[in-house]
Amino acid sequence: MIFIKFNPVSNKKLYIQIYNQILSEIQLGSFKVGDKLPSERELCEQFGVSRAPVRQALSALEMNGVIYSRQGEGVFVKNTTISNGISNSMESASPEDIVEARMHIEPLIIKFAALRATDEDIQELKQTIEKMEQETLSGVYVPETDEQLHMGIAKASHNDLFITFMSAITNAMKQQEMWRFIRDRTVTRSEYREVNFHEHKLIIEAIEDRNEKEAVERMTAHMQNLYDRYWKS
Repeated sequence: MIFIKFNPVSNKKLYIQIYNQILSEIQLGSFKVGDKLPSERELCEQFGVSRAPVRQALSALEMNGVIYSRQGEGVFVKNTTISNGISNSMESASPEDIVEARMHIEPLIIKFAALRATDEDIQELKQTIEKMEQETLSGVYVPETDEQLHMGIAKASHNDLFITFMSAITNAMKQQEMWRFIRDRTVTRSEYREVNFHEHKLIIEAIEDRNEKEAVERMTAHMQNLYDRYWKS
């Protein structure tokens, strides 16, 4: 086992700092092609952070062809150079920024959606959830349908700023390569597709019932589960 002493990182863009330190050690030759990196737990301890930014950094390294993972064995060095550009991954909002924003904003948005949704709004949401159900039964996850559902909830709030916030978050998700990379390795899996649909269905039912308390609770749970699926599973 190779021992490298990594430096603790500050709060700003944790995963970028972790990414840069690991990449630097690989490029300096501390880790060679085929070498195994320290475990996630060891990296968390050395960097003094939770699992989320470590997983983001490792995902970015994997996405850029520097490392690869073996199920149940760990993470290994694949290349000492970057095979792809990383401007989108590093310069746009981080996946953790996106989830953090969604966890705080979407429960607030849905509260007003449950209070203000018109019959037409609810009908559109029901059509979208039916579309998601058909896709789930067909064994596929279509991110555009997921986005359409959340945008539909924002529109049902009848608050132009909420709609603008949700549109900005949606655009950030589309622009962030690493968000797509992590998403495609989690929610596209069959066990996540089904639970993802079920959670959305319960959310729409709460809006249809005009039950803002239940809607907020279900959206809050969905956002927490989203976080857990990305970085704790």
